Amino acid sequence: MIDFNKLAKDPLSMFGLKNKVVIVTGGTGILGSIYCEGLVNAGATVIIADLCQAKCNDLAMSLNNNSLGSARGYAVDLKSEESIKNWSEKIIKENEHIDVLINNAATKTKNFFKPIEEFNLNEWNEVLDINVTALFLTAKYIGKHMLLQGNGNIINISSIYGVVGPDQSIYDGSYYEHLGGAINTPLIYSASKGAVIAMTKYLATYWGKKGIRSNTLTPGGVFSGQNDVFVEKYSKRVPLNRMANEKEMLGALLFLASDASTYVNGQNIIVDGGLTAW
Repeated sequence: MIDFNKLAKDPLSMFGLKNKVVIVTGGTGILGSIYCEGLVNAGATVIIADLCQAKCNDLAMSLNNNSLGSARGYAVDLKSEESIKNWSEKIIKENEHIDVLINNAATKTKNFFKPIEEFNLNEWNEVLDINVTALFLTAKYIGKHMLLQGNGNIINISSIYGVVGPDQSIYDGSYYEHLGGAINTPLIYSASKGAVIAMTKYLATYWGKKGIRSNTLTPGGVFSGQNDVFVEKYSKRVPLNRMANEKEMLGALLFLASDASTYVNGQNIIVDGGLTAW
């Protein structure tokens, strides 16, 4: 139960995550690992969820040094309902309560950047499995436990391209070495990230009266090794005239995960430097 009088006297305490258990899917990814680090440093017990147990363990070990909170790795195959069911049961068994579920996992397929005219249906469905269906399944199994608790907090990670269409002109000459070549934003990405926002609103209205709130965090373009051509073209589309640093998503995430946002439900917090304000 929230002591509102105490919070008014000590407002900064609203932002702390001490004693909160937070699950992060896609926890070893570029943004996922940053989210886990920030959450641990804010005092949370973080459950790092990703496909590879060894990577989850390695990240947890690195975060458990000199941190206010702690981290543990729980591997899961988000393409498999059975795996998600077993994973959730293990988490619930080993933790007294689950406070926050952050659905961050997303995937790219081998031919992710193919144009619509050439995009393979199997790869379309593979992206949907992780970006959309896995969100449904984690909400199904973890949400069921939150219902028994009488409270919970779900944060789904979307993208600005779930809100607006991409400016195709920024991709001419753009290159991302980490992904092995030319880049763009395919239809499946926009479709899946738009679905995330819609699912959040549904969950917010479906479970709100049960004490479970649901919100979306929508990052704008984050610099992670894109070439100078892309960075320059993208930055010109942003009122702040730059891409985001990966750590600039943490403020909004910690706000949504903490008691500072206890009356925030069904919202999409967009952190994009003003791109969608044009």
